[in-house]
Parts: sequence; C-alpha cells; structure tokens
Amino acid sequence: MWVVKPCFLIPIYDTILKMKKKHQKILELIFARPVSANVRWSDIEALLIELGATIEEREGSRVLIRLFDERRVFHRPHPTPTTDKGALASIRDWLLSNGVKP
Repeated sequence: MWVVKPCFLIPIYDTILKMKKKHQKILELIFARPVSANVRWSDIEALLIELGATIEEREGSRVLIRLFDERRVFHRPHPTPTTDKGALASIRDWLLSNGVKP
C-alpha cells in the first residue's frame, strides 16, 4: 500500500522543490506581515539547508550561509533563540530576490 503525503512545491531557478510542511510554515512566518517576532533561528537554518544552503561557523555568533551562488553572513541570536525582525526581513528579501515565495 502506498501512502501519499502532501508536500509544498517551491519554484527555484525554474525547478520545483518539494518541501516539508514544517519548512513551509517557517517560510510563511518569514513572509508574514507584520514581521513575526517568534521565529527560531534553528528553524531558519533548517529551512535554508532544505533549500540547498551550506552553513559555516564564523567568528563569534556569525554564520556564513552559501545559497543561490551567493554568500551572506548573519548573526546567530543569543541568549534568546528567536530571530530579530531586521534579520528576518533581510532573509525574506534575499529569498524573494531569488524566486522563493510561500
């Protein structure tokens, strides 16, 4: 017996990426207006890895993210795990400029 689970499709560079529901929810939070203040950085990292990113540790709390043939440096939040609204807006703009939308 085959079970078909629902998935979400995201167009990237004229291809379709199947995405888990958890990652789709995080993507929707990133694109929500007004900007959400309850998005965990670890969830954003998991979403970016799902999209094909590689993440490298840098000095202090900085992380280098390679995605879409680009490199971006972000500051991992601490001591709280939630991402600030400015970083969330920056990630949203980066994803949008590369054709990723919920």
